[in-house]
Amino acid sequence: MTTEIAVLNASDLSAEDYLVLGLATCFVKQEGEVHEVKVVEPIPSAALEAVVKGIPTSYELAIATTLGAVLAGDTPQRPAEFPAQAQFCDEFVYRAIAATRTYKVRPVAQSLIPIGTTKTDFNYSTERKRVLNSQRIVSTEDNVKQHEYTHKVL
Repeated sequence: MTTEIAVLNASDLSAEDYLVLGLATCFVKQEGEVHEVKVVEPIPSAALEAVVKGIPTSYELAIATTLGAVLAGDTPQRPAEFPAQAQFCDEFVYRAIAATRTYKVRPVAQSLIPIGTTKTDFNYSTERKRVLNSQRIVSTEDNVKQHEYTHKVL
């Protein structure tokens, strides 16, 4: 018998559905300084397939688990494999449900990390820092200059 997940319009999912969680190294900029933060976030199937192939990633490790083990109602549950100081990502519940659906659509991705196991042999790199609270300020100098006849019919 499968238990239906009664959260956020997710009646198509059950507690036994496959999900991968990653421990990402991110950064927060405060008063001109950059501080490291460990973040627990769901990894969708396409992203998992990419990092398994060896692209540089901020994920230190990933665990394969079930949606029911991670969500108790609409409250996230930190797996024991993650450090206590690790934070959940923004909108964790929504992202966990969305990531779970990607594994239902592409079940072949479930074979990359068997359920109940941890994978740590990623190409871990923080060369390109993931800054969580960065802001892009657009100025008029960012505009592309166009020729006067760009929008004219010749």
